[in-house]
Amino acid sequence: MLRISEVKTRKQRKEFVEYPLRLYKGNPYFVPPLYGDEMKIFTSKNIYDKVSKSAFFLAQRDGVTVGRIQGIVQYQYNDIHATKQARFTRFDCEDDAETAKALFEAVENWAREQSMEELVGPLGYSDLEREGLLIEGFDYLSTFEEQYNYAYYENLVEGCGYVKDVDWIESRLFSTPQQDERLIALANRALTRNNLHVAGEKLSKRAYIKKYADGIFSCIDECYKELYGVVPFTDGMKKQIIDQFMLIINKKYIMVVCDEHEKVVAFGLCLPAIGPAVQKSGGRLTPACLVRLLRAAKSPKSIDLALVGILPKYRKSGLSAFIMTVLQGMLSDPKIEYLETNLNLETNENIKTQWKHFDNIQHKRRRSYIKKL
Repeated sequence: MLRISEVKTRKQRKEFVEYPLRLYKGNPYFVPPLYGDEMKIFTSKNIYDKVSKSAFFLAQRDGVTVGRIQGIVQYQYNDIHATKQARFTRFDCEDDAETAKALFEAVENWAREQSMEELVGPLGYSDLEREGLLIEGFDYLSTFEEQYNYAYYENLVEGCGYVKDVDWIESRLFSTPQQDERLIALANRALTRNNLHVAGEKLSKRAYIKKYADGIFSCIDECYKELYGVVPFTDGMKKQIIDQFMLIINKKYIMVVCDEHEKVVAFGLCLPAIGPAVQKSGGRLTPACLVRLLRAAKSPKSIDLALVGILPKYRKSGLSAFIMTVLQGMLSDPKIEYLETNLNLETNENIKTQWKHFDNIQHKRRRSYIKKL
């Protein structure tokens, strides 16, 4: 007999976090989130609780967990956009339409109780959480920043009445035989003409983050504010993100451009790919996992593009050429096999044009769905 329960107890919370680890056990493409970070979402340490409301549901058949889902009302987003929208995320399920239908009915009923009028997802608390349902590229390793799911999920979600809202595409970028000298010249002119400079090259990692973090976050807010599902950063969000990624941040893969007043006008934040480092431990930070993480951070085989942005004032200044030369420089390291772009909206023609400076393949596609309630 199938039963849907709202997660309330410590045992249920543990089951909610551990279910996908069993569902994807032995799958070579699945990369788990950090176990401790997932458990924090149920506690006061989850800073998103101040700007949102959540509910968690488990599906069990004869006492065995067969699915899960989370619902979110992101009040920041709804206030900014004058909408009544709820989100679903952390949807994992056996290949069974009845189970999926029961899970979505639970989260839909909860959303209606919050006076919401539509449900979208997969979307987390912010666009820095894992988002989008994988619908192409099932035979590629997931990045640590994004979620893997089985191919049958698409049929389960659409079978519950959800339709496409937006798609994201992902690409792999490879080194070209030689750097484009014209691109380098354009990049140098962009810096000189606009009185800009690359910031903090001589600072330590911690000093660098301390000095430029606020500027980077302000730049992100300005550059990304019109994009799908985005919410502005609170001070708590900033601190939590820095704390989560400080261990694996490698200054070699961060680029900040400032004006003459040290204001951040452009940035590129890339992360060493740590997916394989956390697979063996199921996302738990065991001593062996920590060793693998530190090794991957210091000498990665691939790089994940986390965030790239240029303030609107400078978007036609040639700064994009400078960022492309920085990325090409990363690929000049023979140890780096490729760069993963992570999610780009399929309608973002500008970013797709930038990837033409590399040998590249588009290898994944993700989708956010919507349903009126």
